[in-house]
Amino acid sequence: MGLITDYPDVWAAALWGTLILFFAGGVIALVLGLIVGAMRVSPIPVARAVGGVYVNWIRNTPLTLVMFFFAFCVPLLLPGRANFLVLAIWALGIYTATYVAETLRSGINTVPVGQAEAARAIGLTFGQVMSLVVLPQAARSVIPPMMSVFIALLKNTTVAAGFSVVNLGNIRAEMSENGENQLVTILWVMAAFVLMVFLLAWLQRVLENKWRIAR
Repeated sequence: MGLITDYPDVWAAALWGTLILFFAGGVIALVLGLIVGAMRVSPIPVARAVGGVYVNWIRNTPLTLVMFFFAFCVPLLLPGRANFLVLAIWALGIYTATYVAETLRSGINTVPVGQAEAARAIGLTFGQVMSLVVLPQAARSVIPPMMSVFIALLKNTTVAAGFSVVNLGNIRAEMSENGENQLVTILWVMAAFVLMVFLLAWLQRVLENKWRIAR
């Protein structure tokens, strides 16, 4: 415990950085993933094509390369002082959005086609069909895989450590400079991630039980 109690500020800053990356990146991933997921099932061919290109291009690119692009290329396109935390958040959000979109698309495909056709028959627009009929039903079936996506996002936050973003991924180097045992540091970092994953798993069970009752 001395490794934590002797450096409370270091651990607090690292944990805060991880949480900022996770929550801010998650919001971007949810919003963008919802838009792209809707494009993937849109009746408009151009929207489907754009959504498909985005998903296949970004998802098949390693996250490290996406981070490299945001860390070294985006600052060239946007002159000014680069905020690597903000750039890392956008990189994580844009990358994770592809998995959110595909998870939502798989959930949308579980909704019977007849329900969407009946909704269109009474005059609802595509947006109304998605928001009022399809997505509320699809959301119930995508809770487990969606939570897996966000667990992966939580662990992917450590990639930002290689780009000077303070989080739990680079606390080992900080402790090493202070002469602390690196193995013990890594074990504590692992324990922190296990605890956060347990919290996400608990949230998943709560949502599943709530929606099961609603059904």
